[in-house]
Amino acid sequence: MMRTIQFSPLGRRTFLTSFLLGTFLLITFWMTKEDWLLISGFYYVMITAVVNMLILLYELIEYLNDVSGKKQSGNSVLLLLVNIPVSIGYFYIFMNIV
Repeated sequence: MMRTIQFSPLGRRTFLTSFLLGTFLLITFWMTKEDWLLISGFYYVMITAVVNMLILLYELIEYLNDVSGKKQSGNSVLLLLVNIPVSIGYFYIFMNIV
């Protein structure tokens, strides 16, 4: 029997927001080559890195303190870690655009 993977609402929201806004900024810069998007993207990455790290630490603490069988926070930690290779890939794409 297959079960669906459960994520904490905070972890899922953080992942989706980071991923979708980062993708939007990259595609918009790719299409327009506007300098202000380059600067905005830089600040976005810096702020998002801090926010994601804080949420990741919170989810990890929740996971380690969860004594029930529900490990939604652990799944959310893994989901948030997906943002790291995605951002590295976007950086590689960005460097090839510029």
